[in-house]
This record gives sequence, structure tokens and C-alpha cells, in this order.
Amino acid sequence: MGTLHDPASQSLAAASVLAPSPGRPPEEVVADAAPSAVPDKDVLSDVLRVIKLTGALFFWVDASSPWSVEVPRADSFAHLILPRAQHVVSYHIITQGSGSVSINEGSPMEFAEGDILVIPHEDSYAMCSAPGVRSGLSPEDSLDFFRAMAAGQLPFVVNEGGDGPLLTRYVCGFLGCDARPFNPLLGALPPLIRIRRAAGAPSDLLDRLIELTLAEVSVQRPGAECIRLRLSELMFVEVVRRYLEALPPEQTGWLAGLRDPAVGRAVALVHENPARGWTIEELARETGVSRSVLAARFTRLVGCPPMQYITRWRVQLAARLLTDGLAKVSAVGRDVGYESEAAFSRSFKKLAGVSPAGWRGGRRG
Repeated sequence: MGTLHDPASQSLAAASVLAPSPGRPPEEVVADAAPSAVPDKDVLSDVLRVIKLTGALFFWVDASSPWSVEVPRADSFAHLILPRAQHVVSYHIITQGSGSVSINEGSPMEFAEGDILVIPHEDSYAMCSAPGVRSGLSPEDSLDFFRAMAAGQLPFVVNEGGDGPLLTRYVCGFLGCDARPFNPLLGALPPLIRIRRAAGAPSDLLDRLIELTLAEVSVQRPGAECIRLRLSELMFVEVVRRYLEALPPEQTGWLAGLRDPAVGRAVALVHENPARGWTIEELARETGVSRSVLAARFTRLVGCPPMQYITRWRVQLAARLLTDGLAKVSAVGRDVGYESEAAFSRSFKKLAGVSPAGWRGGRRG
């Protein structure tokens, strides 16, 4: 299990495991429960590591009005920018100007300086200086662009649009990750995320990451591309953290579950020791609430019961071990909490659609 438990960064400890809320109804607390010490597992970091978040492409756009960029579905160009990625997420940080964005030719949404846009589900999208403006480029033209950018044939700063006076500048980041068998983060994100940042606000972590990226571009030292891609990954993690912090109280989903005192604690316990033979009774006792309260709250927020979540996460961990290592299927099953190879194979195939051996062969082929 050593490969599954890297030291936690602790950067989201407060968001992942929260102290019990003083406003909780007293009937939800189990009087004789004795919760263990607060788990120190940084759940978000754990998930981002296991799903192999990897920078794929990162560049800067200077767009003069009128301008428009139409991007086809990411699964049409993923093989060009990161051939082994199961899934591609794109995000954009608007550093100057404004415009609008639409997903799958839907209704446009305006964005402004400071905003962050995330398209997590590989949907096609268009960004433009004003609704109705189109570039006239075909999907094939877009594929040619990504092919050339991935091959290093284009400059880091891309110029778009006409010769109008209005300039919009933004960072484009594309990252690869695993979507299967189970990626709880992707399932928690809507088709389009817009996070507002006040223009003129004091410099923060995101600004410093952008400054570091631009510094790398200006000096052109060896290894600059690798550093830019790592910085793009850090930017995305910071974007996710801001999204988590901005979630409304009524929001549901895996990220919202991390904020809940009982559910967040239960998820952290599972990630801290996924191979333990957890029962709903043990999780309830460790979180200090009744079994029924934990089951109901966990299902409402995360979208599945606690024991089903444990199974899904174990299979995701197993998928990583099967892809990255040489251990036998039976050993992988034991590492993630299964006493028999048969039981492990049944659970894995039910969720992944193929046997553990089939998964390993397909991912390495």
C-alpha cells in the first residue's frame, strides 16, 4: 500500500475535514460515540494524485476584437496533446478584457477580467468577444492548431482576432486525467464553471503562479515547457480550491461532501485507510453520528451510500496499481482490501467493465 499513500500536502486539510458544527441538531449526534483523532488525509490531493492529473498543453492568448475561438470536443484532440489520457479538462484565466463563452452551442455566458472558466467534461465550446461572432474556422482547423501547439511549432503567446481596439488576454490550460473507473472530482463538477475574481484585488496565489509562468516564457531556459506544465497543474488545483470555497450551502456533490463535518470526516477516514474492512457502523462511530444520519447525509451529498463509495475508490486505486505496477491481480486485490481474488475481480469488472487482467492489458497496449 506504500504506493497509494504519499505524504499529504495538508493544503486542504481545513476544507477536507471540518470541525463539528455547533449548530447541528443534537439528535444527530451519538451520545456514546468516541470519534478517533481527526484524520490528516488531504482527500483532494489524494484524488488528484490517484487520477493522474497531468499538464497537457498550456499557452497564452492575446485576442483583439472582434475575435472568436471555437474548440471541438476534447476527446477529438486528446490523442494529439496527451495520447494516454482518458480525459481532458480545459480551463481559462481571464487576465484582461471580457467576452462570452457557450457550451455545446448553448446560451452564451459573459465573462470579465479576473474570471476563471473551467470546462471539465470535454464538451465543445466557443469563446468570443461578443455573442454571434465566429471565426469561420472548421473543426479540422482546430485540430491542426492543437497538433502544431503540441509539437512545439507555435509560440507560447497566440494572437487571435482582428485589428480592433479591445484586447482580451487569457491563459489556456489543458490537463489530462483518468475518468474511469471512478473519478469523484469530475462527477462533482458542472458542465461550465465560472469563478469570479474581483479585478484589481490584491495579488494572490493564482497571480503569483501566472507571474512565474510568464517569467519562464521570458527567459527561455531549458526545461521551461516542463515547468509551465507543472505550473498549469498547480493553477488548476487552486481553481478547484476556489470553487470548493465558493460552493453555496445547499450545494450537493463530492466536493460539497468534503465540507460536511460528518461526511468529510468519513471520506477522509476511507482515503486514509481504504483497505480497512469498514462497516457503516464503524464509520458512524468514528464520525460521531448515528448510522442512519451518516448514510442519509453521505448519500445526499456524495450521491452514493458510504459502502458503495468505498468499493468505487478501492477499484480506482486498484486500477492505478494494475496500470503502474507488476503485482499479481490477487496481490493488488489484497492491497485494496479484498480477501479473495474472486471477490476483487467481481467488484472490479462490475465497475470498470473489464476484468483486472483485461484492464491492465488494455491500459498498457
